[in-house]
Amino acid sequence: MQPLVLLFAELVAINIAIADGFSGWQSLNDTVMGGRSQGSCSVSSSGLLMEADVVEEGGGFISCRSPRWQPPLDLSEASAFALELEGDGRRYKLAVALADLAGQLGEMIPGGLRWVSDFNTADSGSTRVVIPFQDLKPVMRAKPVSLPLRFDPAQVSRLQILHSRFADDGGKNPGFRTGPLRLEIKRIEAVE
Repeated sequence: MQPLVLLFAELVAINIAIADGFSGWQSLNDTVMGGRSQGSCSVSSSGLLMEADVVEEGGGFISCRSPRWQPPLDLSEASAFALELEGDGRRYKLAVALADLAGQLGEMIPGGLRWVSDFNTADSGSTRVVIPFQDLKPVMRAKPVSLPLRFDPAQVSRLQILHSRFADDGGKNPGFRTGPLRLEIKRIEAVE
């Protein structure tokens, strides 16, 4: 039992945002492409609160995204993102933008190149989600990219949390639901 305790004591945890450290995060919803979903992001001492009314027709997504980090975050000491959430049973998506060459070229196209992974939340209470960097998939505008790209954790320029009708593989999100939505993000960190 002793080695297990030492292992946990040596884990890397890099705080990206916690409690009111989500300052500067803003909503980005399907209205940018003609959709009708309405959502907002607000920051409090508890974290980032995403509230929305999700409409599938014409778009089908709502999100909150961080400001663009300059210089980019260097998370190369970690191997995964960890999120602490108060969910609503929906399936969400983490999207990561990079400041590498592929990410910069992707910014020329609305929606850009993002590295994404879906995750589930509990119907009520806290959910802790760990997303290994190796599970992030490159996509552009909800469509998988088949180019030989490599995720570079030393170039993280923006994070985004989405509820979308599309899954990370471009197919239909099995956890997508229209109507009122409430998700509280208490912490995002990079862990070993």
